[in-house]
Amino acid sequence: MLLLETKNPVLLAIKNSIENIILADTQAINAFSLSDELRHEILSTLVTYSDKIPHPASHASNKNNNLSNTLIRWQILAYVAGIDLTIAKWFESHLDALSILHETGYEQAPEGLWAVWAAEGHPDPIRYKQGKVNGTKAWCSGANSVDNGLLTYRNEQAQSCLLIINMHQQGISIDNSAWQAVGMQATDTATIQFNEVTANKVGTANDYLDRVGFWHGAAGVAACWYGASAKLASYLITAYQQKPNAYKAMYLGQISTALAVTQQYFYYVASLMNTQPQDNHELAIRQLRANAEQLARQVIEITGQALGAAPFCSHAHFARLAADLPVFIRQSHGAFDWQQIGELASESTPPLAQNPLIKQESLWRL
Repeated sequence: MLLLETKNPVLLAIKNSIENIILADTQAINAFSLSDELRHEILSTLVTYSDKIPHPASHASNKNNNLSNTLIRWQILAYVAGIDLTIAKWFESHLDALSILHETGYEQAPEGLWAVWAAEGHPDPIRYKQGKVNGTKAWCSGANSVDNGLLTYRNEQAQSCLLIINMHQQGISIDNSAWQAVGMQATDTATIQFNEVTANKVGTANDYLDRVGFWHGAAGVAACWYGASAKLASYLITAYQQKPNAYKAMYLGQISTALAVTQQYFYYVASLMNTQPQDNHELAIRQLRANAEQLARQVIEITGQALGAAPFCSHAHFARLAADLPVFIRQSHGAFDWQQIGELASESTPPLAQNPLIKQESLWRL
């Protein structure tokens, strides 16, 4: 991926900025870990690049380097994830919020850090009436740090709608007590209660779910999973280079192959989105997410088999990624996702003729 990264000037600028921040922190360098203060400093720097990071499927390609804008975005997310998945979680949500606002015609987004909070099912759901919000939203990452939240709620017709809430106002109560996670512990995930809080409605009913960008944005999360997986795998490469042996080479061969296949599918889906931006590409993106989730689980298992307990116990960066990644990939929906992929695959394939040897139309034909 190095050749492609050299064609991504935004990524190179971000790398230089973040490396300078980390190098200036002696404790982070010596301990291979990030403090919460350092996380927020890196996040603040990333936010300054927001307007330079393309929206997914925004253009067919970048004329200066032939690199699709979608892939530019995913490379940045993957790089950030390789540093720290908490930062990646916050930054991906921030970028997703800005893209949603762009897609729904809300171009003058207030400055600051954004988050998308779309979990539903709380017994005290969000209610919006005459410009005021009441109710409770669970699973809100970055709750104490975000300047603006982009919230979903259901109107009286049970349609999904969007609200913008400035988080610096009275009537907002943030409760982190329910977040007992070990992996992704630092994400500041909370339950937020709103009491007569001012909000602005965005777009029209069902814009959030019906827009093609819903699935385009969902692929960005998979780029984070991939970036963390690739970084974990790099520890095995280093271990083999320092002390080669046959079993390390065998394990490295397994995950190198899995990473290469998933990498190529990211390239394919990015090209698909940029050449056909009017389509949501739900099937391809669901498959991409499923593949990236499987890859993450494979990399965690195989690097552990190859390297033993040492990096989990003595290397803070490796240990944090290995603890965070299994929690982050649970943003997939397991069996439900596989069910949806199967149904979409069936819908995309025409029925076979009476004699399948004559008519061989297939979704998977080469």
